[in-house]
Amino acid sequence: MTKDPTGGFYYGYLREHFADHCLLAIDRDTGAAVAKAHSVPLSYSAPIDEGMPEGGWGWAIRQSVHDRLSGDTPVIASALEIMIRPDLRGGGLSSQMLSAMRDNVAKLGFKDLVAPVRPTGRQGQIFTPINVYAHSTRPDGLPIDPWIRVHARAGARIVNVAHQSMVISGTLAQWREWTGLPFTEDGPVEVPHALVPVHVDVAQDTAVYVEPNVWVHHRI
Repeated sequence: MTKDPTGGFYYGYLREHFADHCLLAIDRDTGAAVAKAHSVPLSYSAPIDEGMPEGGWGWAIRQSVHDRLSGDTPVIASALEIMIRPDLRGGGLSSQMLSAMRDNVAKLGFKDLVAPVRPTGRQGQIFTPINVYAHSTRPDGLPIDPWIRVHARAGARIVNVAHQSMVISGTLAQWREWTGLPFTEDGPVEVPHALVPVHVDVAQDTAVYVEPNVWVHHRI
């Protein structure tokens, strides 16, 4: 995921431009980091419930940089990431970090928080159509995907799928280096932890990963 060409426009300028949107959770006893959360301010005038842009995560970063350069006033916030330290996952920290992000967005004066949620539970169902998976529910009515479920429990509703939320392209040599896989045949290649196959064109020496995310909306 670090090979995405857009992320640097946000993560490369955290202290200068986005410090108010960065949260860090630490262990009180040791001072060690246990989780982090990132959001971004956006100017966006269209009705959220009518659908957010297909560009998802990448769009949110680019739009925020555009707003800063043009002087446009942000009116909503978008989540970009909530990361829990691997050895502490499954203990409820994700809900706490989402709550902290909601509180921080409110403190900054925003009434709407959107999020292009990465549906991590789809790793075992990468050939299930994303429009089907995104709206699949358990018997209790909550989303089948664990990350979307965290947002739903916090009061968010699904808006739409962002089909091109993160796009990572590279040569076959780069993909071999990144994944350790051969990438010698045309067509879809399954990569561990990816949410969709990587599409390979051997003749063009190119492979592309186009990840869908799911837009959700929190009314703060």
